[in-house]
Amino acid sequence: MTQQISLIPESAPFNEEQRAWLNGFLAGWIGLQGGDGASSTSANAITAAPQVEVEEEFPWHDPALPMEDRLQLAEGKPLPRQLMAAMAQLDCGSCGYDCKRYAEAIANGEEKSLTLCSPGGKPTSRKLKELVSLGLSSNGHSANPTNGAAAVVKSGEPKWNRNHPFAARIRHIRNLNEAGSSKHTSHVEIDLSGSGLTYDVGDALGVYPCNCPELVQGIVGELHATGDELIDVDGQQLTLNEALRDHFCLSEITDELITSMSECCGDVGDKALLKQLLDDADPIDGWDVLELLKYYSTVRLTAQQLTSSLSRLKPRLYSISSSLKAHPEQVHLTVGRVHWQFQDRGRKGVASTMFSDRMAPGDSVRVFVQTSHGFSVPKDPDAPAIMIGPGTGIAPFRAFLQERHATQASGKNWLFFGDQRSQTDYLYRDELESLYEQGVLSRIDLAFSRDQSEKVYVQDRMLENGAEFWAWLEAGGHVYVCGDANRMAVDVDKALKRIVSEFGGLGPYEADKYLARMAKDKRYCRDVY
Repeated sequence: MTQQISLIPESAPFNEEQRAWLNGFLAGWIGLQGGDGASSTSANAITAAPQVEVEEEFPWHDPALPMEDRLQLAEGKPLPRQLMAAMAQLDCGSCGYDCKRYAEAIANGEEKSLTLCSPGGKPTSRKLKELVSLGLSSNGHSANPTNGAAAVVKSGEPKWNRNHPFAARIRHIRNLNEAGSSKHTSHVEIDLSGSGLTYDVGDALGVYPCNCPELVQGIVGELHATGDELIDVDGQQLTLNEALRDHFCLSEITDELITSMSECCGDVGDKALLKQLLDDADPIDGWDVLELLKYYSTVRLTAQQLTSSLSRLKPRLYSISSSLKAHPEQVHLTVGRVHWQFQDRGRKGVASTMFSDRMAPGDSVRVFVQTSHGFSVPKDPDAPAIMIGPGTGIAPFRAFLQERHATQASGKNWLFFGDQRSQTDYLYRDELESLYEQGVLSRIDLAFSRDQSEKVYVQDRMLENGAEFWAWLEAGGHVYVCGDANRMAVDVDKALKRIVSEFGGLGPYEADKYLARMAKDKRYCRDVY
């Protein structure tokens, strides 16, 4: 609860309503003037009175806007907000943060890497580098990230967070895909007993992964080391094997690593090439640390030189696929295994393959809860909910359905789910069919793209049922989308606009306004990545 403060003297000639209004106005004004432009009077007031949290709007936080438009909306804002505007605005968690938190971490020096926004790709990383360079003060340190922004007081910081994760135990892991599938989707059950950790449906779980042992051994070999060498990590002595496995990101090539390799390189040609990479990293796009060490084999780094030049392992954020009401002191995840070939070498998603290949019941994993803002079941238990989540996008909707069932919410539930093949890729088939039989799921429409010659996707099922879809919207229905941001979510948005236009009798502009109102009212919510 925000602390109530009084800035108006009791003797002032105002009634209670006027006093309350003036207190709120002055408290907000003081917070907003708390940067370099504050007068001595307001600065003293900030020192003397508790600071209040001022709600801030982020008009650039829209993934549909081009970067140029987003940056224009953030022009003149403090550095963290400009950095935020350069990101993909998906809050997807691939960087280990949401967009706002990643920007703030860069601005205050907590995060050194500028390449973590994978949806934004190179344009984002280049713009971040430019903005950070412009934001440097004359003494070479980052500009004050709160300069010109409202100062806030945060209280009630949870015991377990991204800087202090809880070491939880794996209860159960199984592959949701049947034999013959080209996919591997891990259903992961994690024990939260004794942690006091709680979450709401729609929240995400932050997971700190560990690196693949084969990748660690490959890097140790390129260093001509044994892995038993002791190195310093935050004042703690760890073996090289432990440090590379648990603490450092091995998929990202930092400028610091390239600089260190250049300084240690005895080959004139390789030294020149390494220096060029600091200005243009395109030649090593997609490379990881092992590939760089292999290619520039003339470089001899010590174990400490290497680890001092690497970025830290970042947590991965996964949509929680359970409700605490259905599974007390547990949290469930639905994680698709990521793997690909690059330069004749198999590459692995560090966290997804940790679950699918390297973890078993009883193993420990470091976790924390990342709170969602608005992506949750309708507050009105009578409101209809339409959930669109193909593949692992089913995760939050499994939690939604468990929550609605546990709370006996009377609102209807409609699920659109799809994947490749019904025989091998119908995730949570038994659970979903049971919920349908119980009446918790009012409708379920399936789209398995490879069950027939012509591919069918969830957006096709939406359009096939456009009239009923529109009726649910007009009855106050909430629409939720979870999954791939670049293709599925775009196609679903187009289908939704078409339904609103055709069955609502609205032109393109009016249809856009209709969906904008739904989004503002938290009736059109997306959790995309």
